[in-house]
Amino acid sequence: MNNEQLFYSYSPFIREFIYKRGWEKLHDMQLEAAHIIFNTEDNLLLSSATASGKTEAALFPILSELYDSPASSFGVLYIAPLKSLINDQFERISELTSAADIPVWHWHGDVAASHKSKALREPSGILQITPESLEAMLIRRPGDISRLFCDLRYVIIDEIHALCGTDRGNQIICQLARLSRAAGVEPRRIGLSATVGDIELAAAWLSAGSPRSTSAPASNGSRGRMRLGMEHFFINNDPDTANAEAVRDITLGTAEPSEPSADTPTADTFHIDEGHEFVYDCVRDKKALVFSNSREETEYVTATLRQIAEYRGEPDIFLIHHGNLSASLREEAEAKMRRDDVRCVTCATVTLELGIDIGRLERVVQMGAPHTVSSFLQRLGRSGRREDIPEMMMVFREEKPLPNAPLPQLIPWDLIRGIAIVQLYLEERFVEPPRRVACPYSLMFQQILSILAGNGAMRPSQLAERIYSCPPFTHVPKEDLKALLFHMIENDFLELTDEGELLVGLRGEKLTDSFKFFAVFKDSEDFTVRCASEEIGTITSAPPAGDRFALAGRVWEVEEADLSKRLVYVHPVKGKMEVSWPGDYGEIHTRILERMRLVLSEDTVYPYLKPDAAERLRRARAVARNTGMTECDMLCLGGDTWAYFPWLGTRSFRTMRRLLQKCQGSLGLSSLEFEGCYYMTFRLENGRGDELLRRIGDLAEKGIDLYDLVGESEAPTFNKYDPYVPRSLLRRAYVEDKLCSTEIEKRFANRKV
Repeated sequence: MNNEQLFYSYSPFIREFIYKRGWEKLHDMQLEAAHIIFNTEDNLLLSSATASGKTEAALFPILSELYDSPASSFGVLYIAPLKSLINDQFERISELTSAADIPVWHWHGDVAASHKSKALREPSGILQITPESLEAMLIRRPGDISRLFCDLRYVIIDEIHALCGTDRGNQIICQLARLSRAAGVEPRRIGLSATVGDIELAAAWLSAGSPRSTSAPASNGSRGRMRLGMEHFFINNDPDTANAEAVRDITLGTAEPSEPSADTPTADTFHIDEGHEFVYDCVRDKKALVFSNSREETEYVTATLRQIAEYRGEPDIFLIHHGNLSASLREEAEAKMRRDDVRCVTCATVTLELGIDIGRLERVVQMGAPHTVSSFLQRLGRSGRREDIPEMMMVFREEKPLPNAPLPQLIPWDLIRGIAIVQLYLEERFVEPPRRVACPYSLMFQQILSILAGNGAMRPSQLAERIYSCPPFTHVPKEDLKALLFHMIENDFLELTDEGELLVGLRGEKLTDSFKFFAVFKDSEDFTVRCASEEIGTITSAPPAGDRFALAGRVWEVEEADLSKRLVYVHPVKGKMEVSWPGDYGEIHTRILERMRLVLSEDTVYPYLKPDAAERLRRARAVARNTGMTECDMLCLGGDTWAYFPWLGTRSFRTMRRLLQKCQGSLGLSSLEFEGCYYMTFRLENGRGDELLRRIGDLAEKGIDLYDLVGESEAPTFNKYDPYVPRSLLRRAYVEDKLCSTEIEKRFANRKV
């Protein structure tokens, strides 16, 4: 079937949609998707640049099929990780289907009950849903599943890069297995993402449990050009010269300067650090996003930018978007960003990293370095939509090292990581591959309760058969499932009846009766913050009356805290405060650390570095060269204090740290401390660094027993339901999913070659 035949395979309303938008031709990806959907029975994985039309590429042929042959139930199940993404796609898909009378339903916690009731009465067309709402449907409406999905033909999973190798992604795979069994269907699966690091692994994850193979047409990659700049500031450093706002065009690693922007005013006496003023000038009079790596920094940056606007007598155009804000505040930011007639700047976390359409952005600013190449690409791709060139400015702020600071503190690790991430992508198109979860015990605990809550009493053998029909659990030893079931019975999560059947126990009922049970990611017992009738967001603890805290980029004073209802009533006050939330920031891949080492040792001039960033890198390279830290991993800091730079990612670094802690007596180590996964410091009595490295190499050569590095009584918890899992299984999960010895062993083996 040639390209013209593929085009005319679309239904008339699709062709009319294309004509009205003035599209002169279909992209290669759209043609490939149409060919696979029309002419094969394969699943489909579409990986292409942000805003390249992946959703339309999948929907054009699918909707054509639904138009020509309407489904007798929901015909398409669209699963997305964020409510905001579903809301955004609901509008886009509704516009596309309006001429064809194909209904589109959206279903999550913020959708009106009347809309859901109508969808249940008239199941047809497309159902958009979050994993949590699908879990609730499987538990609370088991009798409706067959009627709702008996003619389900396609499952579309959006942003699969955020789901592969996670409990939440594996929860979806479990749900699809359970749904297929209950409804007697085997729908084709369509996966969408802009940043898949390993196509084969992602395709295997997508097709897990499906009888179909997965086709993954070659990606056209991200756009060849990007405008990228990096600048560095010392916090509270006295300003000397204004920083230019220009960024540079990067095309496959080469750079050409762009046209300089008009001069912007700077504050002479307003004592806000220079880095935040630079950010303000970068986004002044632009529609832009300012990304931070944490909610804390997002709050602080928003408040600071508003403060600068007030000082300069300029409009406050700053919005905020993160997971602890109320839905109304997040939706207000999304709506304003979509409007072409509104100039606004939104400070955000990962919540705006995924594919929500937020209109034509002129610039993205990133505070510090992202933790992954994938995150860098997702955030860069927020700009440059609709054929524009994506544009990002990374801004690095660092406390100025004291003259007598130890060697490791003289290196701007955040800046070096940012350069390494960019270079890995420019040079190799590297993106982190998805990880396989070897011991998904937390998810298994939840799915056991979910299956029993939705199906009633089951014999242990029946339950085991259901569990092992879910692909994420097929490799879990039967002894582990048996241990988990016994533990759940002993602790009243399950009940074993006189007839030998398993039921949800009293403690299990308390969990399954709460809407929080449906999510496999961690949540907390947050307090809702209200100002009069307006909901602002949530905080983790309730301050006493009269105390103040920051939320939504503003400062609030507590009027009253209703502990029984978990409500905090506040009124706004002027000022700026710091705030904190619990949480971690994910893992860093070893390839990034290895490239960081090369950044410090090579002489390459990176064209996207602005003057202060280039100067900070020059000084860091001088320190590295003069101390030999890139040539020798172990350096003496003076006396018997040493520093070790292993250049390993999070899991391998954690393993090395535990190896040194385990053997510190025999190695002569003490006072071991570490910073991220960049370096360790310790005291080494009566020894030398090269001798210590040789002894570590000997240990690696013999093979590192990971279980020997974790105490028998240790039971680290990372996932939501880990506290309910037997300690022996938690220890196994920690070893298998949080430690890694292969990179260490390979590193030392290569040194002996």
